[in-house]
Amino acid sequence: MSQSYMIQDDILLPGFTGPVRRPGEAGYDEGRRSLNPAVDSRPAVVAEAYGVADVRAALLAARRHGVPFAVQATGHGTHAACDGGVLLKTAPMASVLVDPARRIAKVGPGARWGEVIAAAAPFGLAPLSGSAPAVGVTGYTLGGGLGWLARKYGFAADSVVRADVMLADGRHVTADAGNHPELFWALRGGGGGFGVVTSLEFRLYPLSRVYSGFAYFPIEAAAETLGAYRSWIDDAPDELSTAVVLKRMPDDAPEPVRGRHVTMVKVVYAGAEAQARRLLAPLWQAAGPALLDELRPNTYGGTSMGGTPIRHMDMFDTVPDELVGTLVRASERAQTVEIRHWGGAMGRPGADAGPVSHRGTKVSVIVDTPVPRLAEELRPYANGGTFLNFLSDPARTAAAYTEADYRRLRDVKRAYDPGGFFQVGHIVR
Repeated sequence: MSQSYMIQDDILLPGFTGPVRRPGEAGYDEGRRSLNPAVDSRPAVVAEAYGVADVRAALLAARRHGVPFAVQATGHGTHAACDGGVLLKTAPMASVLVDPARRIAKVGPGARWGEVIAAAAPFGLAPLSGSAPAVGVTGYTLGGGLGWLARKYGFAADSVVRADVMLADGRHVTADAGNHPELFWALRGGGGGFGVVTSLEFRLYPLSRVYSGFAYFPIEAAAETLGAYRSWIDDAPDELSTAVVLKRMPDDAPEPVRGRHVTMVKVVYAGAEAQARRLLAPLWQAAGPALLDELRPNTYGGTSMGGTPIRHMDMFDTVPDELVGTLVRASERAQTVEIRHWGGAMGRPGADAGPVSHRGTKVSVIVDTPVPRLAEELRPYANGGTFLNFLSDPARTAAAYTEADYRRLRDVKRAYDPGGFFQVGHIVR
């Protein structure tokens, strides 16, 4: 055992009621695990919170011992290690309450999107959820929240109406438009570096069914499909969200695409099948006959679009021929290259919207495989921005914001965490 771990062996959490696991104990390795394989965190303790009092006890213990402190619900958004510190797991705090009259959901910090979708569906309502039901609600929303209804209703952060927050000094406050308004602004896209959110309230939307799924075309259609896609998306209605994915299919995929390199189109349409097919027809014409078409009417809860693991991400305001060629060539060296359409309500924020930036972006590109020199090849066409939920490098956090918003976020950080207690992950410095 290293000297640093010997020093931290005596960390105690007085008043903490949930399980506390240390290196070598059962559940420790499972508790510290991130979904990001590049992060191998080695905290001194992994503490599972059962309530607000546990959150305070863990936070104050980390302060007393002068060790790092980090919060992890599902591990989807973990991009930095909490070595030698207190890793607070909020998964047990997974309450979900739906107020159908107000179209509001109130959730605990451990809630996952699948639980919110299930609670809202009986009332014909839907949240602005992530790409998979296992994604944690709070971290996703604090980082902006780009879901498959974002073109219709905006970023998830834009729908937040209230948050309860444990501050670095142990105070528990409510942030909304009338209470701690600067903190409220920062939380809606500024990440989790301002406090521990212990409950979150956000708007739900009247939607129960969508037309959604995937269609697969030969990889030879990639350049022509992307060439058509860049102009076709300019006229796409807000109800239609799409992405073109250049992908090597696994060996357990359906037979027509099994093991093949394909051009895949992801679709979620908040409307009827017939209208969706009319809208998609020009794109299908460019792509040619489909190898497999899995688009179907579905409940919103039954729609799981999946995500692309992020090893590289860039944003683009235009899609010139040179960029199309670069992406097609990159797909020959990567497992997955996803080109996703932004726009719609994301680009029309309200006057009181939070700091989610680069809203004028036309498309984002995510690559799931390290590709040598890809960043240099894409740089001439990229707008230089990034999106917090899609950013794996905490050193680039400032790139997720405009200069003005980042200055304002720094002011909020100084006001609510003047000692810089929250320092693990995407933190405003």
